[in-house]
Amino acid sequence: MKVYPPEKIRNVALVGHGGAGKTTLAEALLYRAGTVSRLGRVEDGNTVTDFDPEEHERGHSVSLALAPIEWKDHKINVIDTPGYTDFVADVYAALHVADLAVFVVSAVDGVEVGTERAWRIAEDLGVPRMVFINKLDKEEASFDRTLEALQERFGAGVAPIELPIGERESFRGVADLFTDKAYVYDSGSAQEVDIPAELEEREHEVHDALVEGIVVADDDLLERYLEGDIPDAKELEQTMAKGVAEASVFPVVCGSATGPIAVDRLADFINEIGPSPLRREKLLVTAGGNEVEIDLKTDGDPLIQVFKTIADPYVGQISLFRVLSGSVKTEQTLHNKRSNNDEKLSKIAVMVGKESELVDSLAMGDIGAVAKLNETGTGDTLTVKSQPIVAPPLTVPIPVLGTAIKARTQADTDKLANALRRIQQEDPVLLVERNAETRQTVLKGMGETHLTITLQRLSRKFGVEVDTEPVRVPYRETVSRRAEAEGKYKKQSGGHGQFGVAMLKVEPTLRGEGFEFVDEIKGGSIPRQFIPAVEQGIRETMEDGGIHGFPVVDVRVRCYDGKYHSVDSSEMSFKMAGRLGFKAAMESAGPILLEPISKISVSVPSNYQGDVMGDLSSRRGQVQGTEASSGGRQTITALVPTSEIMTYAVDLRSLTQGWGTFLTEHDHYQELPSHLTDKVVAEAKEDDD
Repeated sequence: MKVYPPEKIRNVALVGHGGAGKTTLAEALLYRAGTVSRLGRVEDGNTVTDFDPEEHERGHSVSLALAPIEWKDHKINVIDTPGYTDFVADVYAALHVADLAVFVVSAVDGVEVGTERAWRIAEDLGVPRMVFINKLDKEEASFDRTLEALQERFGAGVAPIELPIGERESFRGVADLFTDKAYVYDSGSAQEVDIPAELEEREHEVHDALVEGIVVADDDLLERYLEGDIPDAKELEQTMAKGVAEASVFPVVCGSATGPIAVDRLADFINEIGPSPLRREKLLVTAGGNEVEIDLKTDGDPLIQVFKTIADPYVGQISLFRVLSGSVKTEQTLHNKRSNNDEKLSKIAVMVGKESELVDSLAMGDIGAVAKLNETGTGDTLTVKSQPIVAPPLTVPIPVLGTAIKARTQADTDKLANALRRIQQEDPVLLVERNAETRQTVLKGMGETHLTITLQRLSRKFGVEVDTEPVRVPYRETVSRRAEAEGKYKKQSGGHGQFGVAMLKVEPTLRGEGFEFVDEIKGGSIPRQFIPAVEQGIRETMEDGGIHGFPVVDVRVRCYDGKYHSVDSSEMSFKMAGRLGFKAAMESAGPILLEPISKISVSVPSNYQGDVMGDLSSRRGQVQGTEASSGGRQTITALVPTSEIMTYAVDLRSLTQGWGTFLTEHDHYQELPSHLTDKVVAEAKEDDD
């Protein structure tokens, strides 16, 4: 594949709901461009962009993949993205480097939750958008119904530039509203014909509306139009291209990826009205701790950013990158400011699915791959050492579901830490936490499928087998009243013995104040050098767990008296006295359990608001308020016991048909209702067994 200049490059992300046909469309584009000689099928597991075993097993994409094509003296870097919520991180990554998002929407199913989610992401990132209405040859397909839903959801900027000729089993081509020409497909090849008579009236009507919508964005064109000078197709395309680049106009085309019908027309429109990398003229970067704006130049210093890392068990780490400025060459050495490490680009390649094609160089705006970057991860920037700048980081969604993992064997234990580090490089949304209180290693992701596939990859790629268990809730204990007790440790077994007595008073403090030790010893009943040992013994007991085995918090302990022996007393004996005295006092001080309370913010369409609020209340939650947000959505804020929302990612998805999203954070601890204490204690003992 030859080197293309920026003006001839188009970086396009195929996004949308799962099952809309993104991977099939990528395959059809490859086929139309002659990159592949036959059309693969998702059902057969032989498409270019779905190549992981996990994708073959499930029949849908689980990670982004590249499928560059050469089309009419242009290079289109097609990025096929997953459509399912669990893998939304790759949608963020793709849209971070794309100059155009093509929304693939099923004419059968219409605008689904994945479509709207991806639209919001593209909107937030300012990415230009167009729509490909797919599956027009399927039963129940409707172009008009789908277009109406698109305009209702995403506004008047959604404008058709093609109309279908026929529908369902009679779908055979498209009418181009720019040229007033029709393209009919027979055995895959297109034939240019006049607009069919049955479509002529509607085509003229929609064409006129399109022209009027385009000219109002250009004062000169509008003036000419009002004087009766109708712009030609080329002028209309150029003006629309400007609106597309400004993300104010969202053209709609249509076809069938399986046909393939009008897929070549999509490639034409991507070239003609899709923005090139040159639309990005400046970039806000961090340099020397300050944010500065730099010019992106074709002949400037090389600046690249890694947007995806693939952990290959044979090749090692493969880094997918975009050239933000300048150009890069094979064997070039660049600097990573984050890791303060020089990286040699030994072999630059263009990825087509899992296959790679070596190239000597890549120009500004192009997308490539390089293997074996030692200290460079997803989101990192590489540039010349004399100008150490850092590009804006990639947006990474916050993981919402966790599972506790434990290595199956000692051999797995030895490999687990390194495997988790490498799997996180590949998928930065994954979060690994070690909870000291519950003594669990918790792996967090975007959902059940995300976590399942991650564990499968740990096994397949790194040979690490793990077992899973539910994440334990970090309960705590405290006291509800004052009590006092004697801690006495006495041991005699020949020679020097052990002797120490500590008299303790225990009382509750305000919630969140923690632990306070008060030294009230007078008259030397305990020598000064042994008093810190009493405190240490109490602290260790609190960490080990109180009456019910959970860490103890929010207590004040006063050591007011004691006894010692001039020969047998030691730090050890008084540490043990502190432990014994604290345990005895706890039993009499009305021990209670504290449960963590999370603050949760749930965003849902308004029609789900009542169901979600009712569900939160059933989880012992207290709704704090609601607030209207964009797109007809409501944000509900509530305080809910953490134990009640451990699997909320799964439950909310079911309750709202996938439309709901949420974020949580720890807020505070409060007393666990007494009727739940026995259940929690029993479950904790069962876990320990």
